[in-house]
Amino acid sequence: MAKTKNTKAFYNTEIPSDWKICKLGDCCLAKGEYGINAPAVEFSDDLPTYLRITDIDDNGNYSTDKKVSVDDLNYKQFVLKDGDIVFARTGATVGKTYLYKPTDGMLVFAGFLIRFRTEEKLLIPQHLKYFTEVKFYWDWVKTVSMRSGQPGINAEEYASLKIPLPPLPEQKAIVRVLSTWDTAIHKTQQLISQKELRKKWLMQNLLTGKMKLKGFGGEWKETYLGEMFTERNETKCVDLPLLSIGQNGVYPQDESDKKDTSNKDKSKYKRICPGDIGYNTMRMWQGRSALSQLEGIVSPAYTVVIPKKNADSVFFSYLFKTSKMTNLFWRNSQGLVDDTLNCKFKDFCIVKTILPQTKQEQTVIAQVLQSADNEVNLLKAKAEKLRKQKKGLMQQLLTGKKRLKVEL
Repeated sequence: MAKTKNTKAFYNTEIPSDWKICKLGDCCLAKGEYGINAPAVEFSDDLPTYLRITDIDDNGNYSTDKKVSVDDLNYKQFVLKDGDIVFARTGATVGKTYLYKPTDGMLVFAGFLIRFRTEEKLLIPQHLKYFTEVKFYWDWVKTVSMRSGQPGINAEEYASLKIPLPPLPEQKAIVRVLSTWDTAIHKTQQLISQKELRKKWLMQNLLTGKMKLKGFGGEWKETYLGEMFTERNETKCVDLPLLSIGQNGVYPQDESDKKDTSNKDKSKYKRICPGDIGYNTMRMWQGRSALSQLEGIVSPAYTVVIPKKNADSVFFSYLFKTSKMTNLFWRNSQGLVDDTLNCKFKDFCIVKTILPQTKQEQTVIAQVLQSADNEVNLLKAKAEKLRKQKKGLMQQLLTGKKRLKVEL
């Protein structure tokens, strides 16, 4: 790659002087077509698959998690074709884009999406998709969508979006380079999914005793949780740091994205120590519990339990997330409706479940699950590193700060 020498102004930045500047609408064949205005119906193989804003994930890919269909006789004119790119036009997701891939199957795009189809002799669709991921584009989205009420960008406004256009051979070279990172990210994400499924399988089998580890053959016994834990109910520890308990752990409140709604008077806040498990008294049936690695204080809305000598807290931190246990916590919580259910320590104590009879077996099972977690976390860190590398490359290549050597 080489640095750019001759530049010209493009909004608040500089681009190579030999690049053109084109409005999106002027380099497209399909210039801002709104999707079909029809309700989603339950997914059926006999009906077309519906693409809504919510079906586009944070990385701009089609998500099959909640597939739905559309039942409308006029669907054919809204079927996406190879090279089509759709833009979200309203709400919190305004600006989000999806480039259609034939491997995603036939998709009919919904009314809150706007379709553009590039003139590929001017603008390669993959190049446009990458451009919609850089900071410059999102700054433009923020500016244009700032209206009274709900943010939004209509087809005419999207068509006015100015795009810096490298020569076609350079566009192709940029796409090739960035596609390499996409492939690496995709493969890493596939590995993450495989490892997460493996961890889920291990939890289902190891935490229920269906599968025994080598060296452990004893029968598991139905045991009350009160035989494994005591309650920590220490207050007036106001000098300790304030902690939050999330779905995946215990962490300092000042590292939380959530607004601090704690009381100024912390005298009733509860102490929690490394090895303790804290849980949301009203949400234990939703798996809102976590093992603490820190010492601090947590809201009185939490119950803090201490493992006895016969209990491995890491083992139980995994066990409490299983659907069998969350169902038991729900059944043993007190209240008329889900929003008022409470699983106080007295209710927690009478929950019965099948458990290994030695702490050693609990510990070995916990180590296996921790190892599975570590594999997933390493892959997630790798995927995040690749995304950051790709983001940096896009910022350099799509604004022309760095040029790829190509024969024009």
